[in-house]
Amino acid sequence: MKEQKTNIDHFIGIPDIISLLNLSSGFLSIVFAINNNLKVSAFLIILAIIFDSSDGWTARKVGRNDEYGFGKNIDSLSDAISFGAAPAVLFYMIGKTYNGNLEIPIILISLLMVICGVLRLTRYNVIGDLIDYNGFIGFPIPGIGFILSVLYLSGLYNIYISMIIMIIVSLLMISNIKYPKFSNVKVLGFALIMIILMLVNWPVYNNISIPAVILLLITFYYLIRNIF
Repeated sequence: MKEQKTNIDHFIGIPDIISLLNLSSGFLSIVFAINNNLKVSAFLIILAIIFDSSDGWTARKVGRNDEYGFGKNIDSLSDAISFGAAPAVLFYMIGKTYNGNLEIPIILISLLMVICGVLRLTRYNVIGDLIDYNGFIGFPIPGIGFILSVLYLSGLYNIYISMIIMIIVSLLMISNIKYPKFSNVKVLGFALIMIILMLVNWPVYNNISIPAVILLLITFYYLIRNIF
C-alpha cells in the first residue's frame, strides 16, 4: 500500500461516522454512569444500539466497498466500547447504589461481560465470511446492553436477578446458539415507538414503565427462543 493512501480520509466513509456516533454514545454512557446519572447512561446505550443498527444499513444503501475491512474493524471496536465496556460500567455503578457488600461479585460479573463481549466480537470477525448462515452465532453483543438498560429503566430492577441475567447473557454471547437477524420491519417499528414512549416516561404504573416492560419481554423472547 502506498504511503499516500494511508491517510484516514482514504478509508473513512459515512457508515463509519455512524459507527463513531455509536462509540461516542457508549463513551458518554460511561461518563454519565461514573457520575451516577444512571438513567441517562442507560438511554445512551440504547442510542448506541440505534446507531449500530444504522451503520450497516447505510453501508448497503451507499454501496460501501470496504476493501480493507476498515468499516468492519471500526464497527467492532465501537461495539466493544458501547456494548462491552459501557454496560459493564453501568452494571457496576448500579450495583454500588443497591448493595455495597456485593462489590466483588459485581466487579467479576462486569469483567465477564467485557471478556465475553470481546470474545464474541472477535469470533464474529473471524467466522463472519466463512459460515453459510445469515444470522448471529451466539447472542448479539448489543443485546446485553439493551437488556440491562431496559431492565433498569423499567422500574423492576433487582440486583440479584440482574446478576444472574448478566451471567447468562454473557455466556450466551459466546455460545454456539444461532440467532436470526432482526428483519421484521413492523417489530422494529413497534420497538422504536416503545423506546420513544420510554424516553418520555409514559405510561407508568406504580413506578413501572410499561414500554420498558414490553421491550424487556420481547428481548427475553428473542434470547431464549432458540435455546430449547
